[in-house]
Amino acid sequence: MSEKKNLFGARQLFDTGSGQAYLYRLDKLEQDGLGQVSRLPFSIKVLLESALRNCDDYVVPKSAIERLAAYDPANPVAEEIPFLPARVILQDFTGVPCVVDLAAMRSAMQRLGGNPDVINPRVPVDLVIDHSVQVDEYGSEAAMLINNQLEFERNRERYEFLRWGQQALDNFGVVPPARGIVHQINLEYLAKAAWRRPEENGLDVIYPDSLVGTDSHTTMINGLGIVGWGVGGIEAEAVMLGQPIYMLIPQVIGFKLEGKLREGVTPTDLTLTITQMLRKKGVVDKFVEFYGPGISSIGLADRAMIANMAPEYGATIGFFPIDDEALNYLRRTGRDETLVTMVERYTKEQGLFRTDETPDPVFTDTLSLNLTDVVPSVAGPKRPQDRIFVPDVGKEFQSALTAPIGPSGFGLIPEKVAPSSTYDDGKQKLTMKNGDVVIAAITSCTNTSNPFVLMGAGLIAKKAVERGLKVKPYVKTSLAPGSRVVTEYLREAGLLPYLNQIGFNVVGYGCTTCIGNSGPLREPVNKAITDGDLVVAGVLSGNRNFEGRVHPLVKANYLASPMLVVSYALAGTVDLDLMNDPIGTNDLGETIYLKDLWPTAAEVNELVSKYVTASMFLKEYNGVETSNEDWNAIPVAEGALYAWNDASTYVQEPPFFTSLTREVSTIQPISGAKVLLKLGDSVTTDHISPAGSFKKDTPAGKYLLQNGIEPKDFNSYGSRRGAHEVMMRGTFANIRIRNQVAPGTEGGWTTYFPTGEITSVYAASMRYQEAGMPLVVLGGKDYGMGSSRDWAAKG
Repeated sequence: MSEKKNLFGARQLFDTGSGQAYLYRLDKLEQDGLGQVSRLPFSIKVLLESALRNCDDYVVPKSAIERLAAYDPANPVAEEIPFLPARVILQDFTGVPCVVDLAAMRSAMQRLGGNPDVINPRVPVDLVIDHSVQVDEYGSEAAMLINNQLEFERNRERYEFLRWGQQALDNFGVVPPARGIVHQINLEYLAKAAWRRPEENGLDVIYPDSLVGTDSHTTMINGLGIVGWGVGGIEAEAVMLGQPIYMLIPQVIGFKLEGKLREGVTPTDLTLTITQMLRKKGVVDKFVEFYGPGISSIGLADRAMIANMAPEYGATIGFFPIDDEALNYLRRTGRDETLVTMVERYTKEQGLFRTDETPDPVFTDTLSLNLTDVVPSVAGPKRPQDRIFVPDVGKEFQSALTAPIGPSGFGLIPEKVAPSSTYDDGKQKLTMKNGDVVIAAITSCTNTSNPFVLMGAGLIAKKAVERGLKVKPYVKTSLAPGSRVVTEYLREAGLLPYLNQIGFNVVGYGCTTCIGNSGPLREPVNKAITDGDLVVAGVLSGNRNFEGRVHPLVKANYLASPMLVVSYALAGTVDLDLMNDPIGTNDLGETIYLKDLWPTAAEVNELVSKYVTASMFLKEYNGVETSNEDWNAIPVAEGALYAWNDASTYVQEPPFFTSLTREVSTIQPISGAKVLLKLGDSVTTDHISPAGSFKKDTPAGKYLLQNGIEPKDFNSYGSRRGAHEVMMRGTFANIRIRNQVAPGTEGGWTTYFPTGEITSVYAASMRYQEAGMPLVVLGGKDYGMGSSRDWAAKG
């Protein structure tokens, strides 16, 4: 490596424990008087190290290092810096469009007379297929097999395309379907905490693991002391191609943790409490960094849960520095001891290792929480920041029924508050009412990455079965772990059979209900809901419960720990005080309460210590990239160029590359624009570009019908993000979006002003374009919050 890349003289040798390597010393900057680097937040130090190591005074100017080293978190100045992450992770819904763009760039490069082979990722890129499996079948031993078969049938064309990318692109790996969820696999397998690459003189340089991902919950990795966050596909592609992300030096909010969680309180309760506090504080576009002695009382999996929900509390990241618990987690998940030793030595040399004695960094602002103050909680019915104390859920649900339509209300008139309807499946006839639970899903990397709450759910299931409790037939139950390790330790602990007996069979390894892939409800349930116009509930261990996300017919959705998911499934309703009212009655007439089922922390921890072992992680992740035989059997297209199929409704060459020229056209001013939509506050990317299923009478449905696709094969919006013709028709097509220029409507409707008629957003947009009229969308507060979704910008 030339001295040009060591412009501050900070490169020095150190002992990794397995030989000499280089690092770029941060304390050299403080020694040279550039700033009090030792008191910077840990997360800012990671940004500084990246700039220092990559400084060439061109892409990364010396001034960027000087600004970061002199940064005063207490008096921050909004100055731009470049950040070059070590790697990129993708999931298949948002990753397919990225690979489509790379393929389209190659085609454009050839048309312009260039070499298409130069279009390649410059940093490691991993794509995990986790967003495509849906819960079609549940409550049976065959559920996972059936759902996996349907996944491959629906998505074969997409998977053939990704198989092409796997062979055609350098630095691009794919974890096949049915292995787990991207963020949990990243945490348990892909992440290294410190990376190494060769320098020109043969020695390696060691540097912090860091990343961006095309999923907003990429932040989960912050729990392992790794800086990373979700970005749109365009930004991710830039990083893949060796370009930095340009960002303003962030404000950093310090969150001090003290004390320990009380008996009966779960890490999920803590996560929902922190989410509520930070959303109230206001941390959008800011880093949050956790500090204080309370960190040492919570495990790595607990930290990962908190970090996972950074998008829900609005922060760019929710960061926990590396400490002894992080090193032990690397060991517990089967990482090589050589790597763990290197991480420890590197972070201690760089001042990136935290202990309880570490002086507190300087922050822009702070807030604190004593963990003993956390109480059992859920969040809902429409937003993850709306936390409710479990005994108050029934009361709050009743209040929400008549509250004005909005983030917390359903706007029912009094005579609609207590309707009933009949569930009749030919075997059982039951009365259903508002608040009945029709979806109970143990889902999402947020919770299934944490053995404590999974073992706890298994113990509740065991005690429920032993006491003769059953789940009502209208409740759709599912268990979709974020990695196969989960089922391994539940099986070894003897708890999986009990979960199966109350309907929580494994339905697949993927995001499922958390992203809206909850699948259909059974027809008697659909009929009861629609006949009674019921406000029914879903309870899920996910991270989002926005309107229209979980299921179109399920209006009230609550985020909860897997332990509470099982408990509410047994109760069959959210309209109760779960902690004090009976949870159910068995065939002997015995009344059972939650306290009869809830395990102690000691019971749970004993099982976790005994059955969650490093050997499980080594077994499940050994050869994971080739571990799915159905994936391996997909034929692989050869060649550097992708053979576009004009008849495809899954993978289409995007129009913004087909007319690419060597000259850059000038940007034209917008004048005389019409308003396509005027929206209220808290409009999420799910409202703008939904991910779930759609009907045949929607613009996207009509397009697919015209192309010979039957409704049963529509799949989901998310699965068709490689097809611009579908995605632009799906823009603003969420069934719950309310456009103020089309008053009285709900869904993707607008007013076409030249005639005054109400029509679909897509149809109006096309007519405006034909007439040469530019358009604007007016958004309220927090417009575009939620998932990182580039089609919410491109659609």
